[in-house]
Amino acid sequence: MSTLSQETAQHLLAIQAVVLSPDAPFTWSSGLKSPIYCDNRLTMNYPEVRRFIAGGLSQMIQAHYPEAEVIAGTATAGIPHAAWVSDLLALPMAYIRGSAKSHGKKKQIEGLVKPGQKVVIIEDLISTGGSVLTAVEALREEGADVLGVLAIMTYSLPVAKQQFAEAGLDYHTLTNFSTLIHLAEEQQIISAVQKQMLERWYQDPTDEAWMNEGQKITVSKK
Repeated sequence: MSTLSQETAQHLLAIQAVVLSPDAPFTWSSGLKSPIYCDNRLTMNYPEVRRFIAGGLSQMIQAHYPEAEVIAGTATAGIPHAAWVSDLLALPMAYIRGSAKSHGKKKQIEGLVKPGQKVVIIEDLISTGGSVLTAVEALREEGADVLGVLAIMTYSLPVAKQQFAEAGLDYHTLTNFSTLIHLAEEQQIISAVQKQMLERWYQDPTDEAWMNEGQKITVSKK
């Protein structure tokens, strides 16, 4: 794992932007039970952390998409990070709503993105990839050339990798699920048993059998 990935994970854990709770799982809006909850909006409250993230995302753009002409943030959590990154790189910025407005100019994309311009999208978190790929489609419909997507973190779910592959699009993140839970175990934020529960969830989030993993492990050791 890279130093950048480890340092990002450390920041997210330190400010509790990511909370690991395998014994008392969260319920996502989809109804899915999850042992992890990520709220990267909290990074806005910590100047040192948000500067670190903006610097890391800027480095990744320079490394992977040096030809980028516009930085676009997803509404709403990607917007502030896109603003800080566009400022560091001295590039124009736009943002993409989840859907077009029902009034005024009825725009989905705010800011100026011209046909043919090379755009990098910034998201705060990639879970299934569905929301950011909606933004990709909106930009492509306007004739933009979407180079790729950057995010602070990914849950590393197979469905996201599949959806991005189907969209013919590349993505990179500052840190990921495996780096984060490895660091959390090292720092004794979670136990070895809880880490195994998290890994079991990762293998198939729709199968709630992961919640029984801790009990199975305990029984097998007796």
